[in-house]
Amino acid sequence: MNTPRVALVTGATSGIGATIAKTLASDGLRVLVTGRSHERGRQVSAEIGSNAHFVSCDLLEPGAAGWLVDSTVSEFGRIDVLVNNAAVDHTNSLLEVTSDEIETTFETNTFSPMKLLIAAAIAMKAQGDGGSIINITSRLASIGVPSMGVYSASKGAMLAFTTASAVELAPFNIRVNAIAPGMTRTPLYEDWISGLDKPEEMESTVASAIPLGRIAEPDDVASIVSFLASQSASYITGVSIPVDGGYLAQ
Repeated sequence: MNTPRVALVTGATSGIGATIAKTLASDGLRVLVTGRSHERGRQVSAEIGSNAHFVSCDLLEPGAAGWLVDSTVSEFGRIDVLVNNAAVDHTNSLLEVTSDEIETTFETNTFSPMKLLIAAAIAMKAQGDGGSIINITSRLASIGVPSMGVYSASKGAMLAFTTASAVELAPFNIRVNAIAPGMTRTPLYEDWISGLDKPEEMESTVASAIPLGRIAEPDDVASIVSFLASQSASYITGVSIPVDGGYLAQ
């Protein structure tokens, strides 16, 4: 009997990350769910069932990356897939951005996933049968939007790291790819849109700027993660797949 594959999904306690974790579990993978919220993490793990295990982790803590990978291997015996999903949003006028804002954004969105990628790749190489690493970036890694410069740069750095890592890790059959979501209907999006004076009007405006005419759903992103994690994508590495309804194609 084949050993079930194992995935580590960060930021998996809500939104896109929770949907990714559930999708991979439905694909037959065992999933280590991680995030900072004990309550939400346990709920996601319970919804998945016996194929999931939750560990609380603050990725900004020293040694967190190695500890998470070790925890995955300790719980399930191996690691085959890493989904670097955890991130923080950042919006501020460029001329008002503080050093603390820059450092916090990059620590969470760039440095922590870089460390996780390296830790996971070391474990995958030791196993000897390859793996799949998927970095969730953003459409903003490729375009300029006022007030989003620091966030864009943090995601753009991960896009560059994706391609470089893919080339370097290819000899070990470790594939590294990125997914660049556009505007997605997450709890963060819902909080933002509901706090506006005319939420329905704004949602219509946002959707009208997207060629496919709608806001993405978390399932739209999770389905691409499912594909990149599978053997069907065994010859794909070093790419970034936009899941943005055609926004970047304009």
